[in-house]
Amino acid sequence: MGRGRLETFSDGVIAIIITIMVLDLKVPSGSNWIDLSKLAPIFLSYILSFTNIAIYWNNHHHLLHTVEKVNAGILWSNMHLLFWLSLMPFTTGWMGENHFAPLPVAVYSTDLLLCAMAYHLLQAQIIKLHGKQSVLAKAIGKDRKGKVSVVAYVIAIPLALFGYSWFAGAILIAVSMIWFFPDRRIERNL
Repeated sequence: MGRGRLETFSDGVIAIIITIMVLDLKVPSGSNWIDLSKLAPIFLSYILSFTNIAIYWNNHHHLLHTVEKVNAGILWSNMHLLFWLSLMPFTTGWMGENHFAPLPVAVYSTDLLLCAMAYHLLQAQIIKLHGKQSVLAKAIGKDRKGKVSVVAYVIAIPLALFGYSWFAGAILIAVSMIWFFPDRRIERNL
């Protein structure tokens, strides 16, 4: 089986996730700047989540360009990733509505950790099928960037739980910044 259906389905799910997130943005009840400013935490959480979803979409796109054939392991690993991404509207909404309170930030960080782990599993399944000399295997090498991201998410979770939500948020933003541009390692090896 080729990658076409996998790519099309994934694109559709990710588009729906972004649509759900934007539909959760509520119009302010007043017409003044103060009314709009009350929604700042919700909008900030939306920006962070939109950025993360866009990063996953971009890198997923590049990742799938390395795929020549698809098996059940890749299909299920991809569904696993999409599952954790699909929780992003919920965790985003909870975090924003509660003004970055400790538990919602920790849950949001956990969702990002599980997305990162699922993405790593998808990469591993692709390499398993295509071999250690495949384009993807050569491109990601030791995957330091991926490992740093996982460690950062693991650090952000307890920081948020112990009341350092804004510091945890800064870590989440930093991870987003290192992944903002699609994975050039894959581009170089294609």
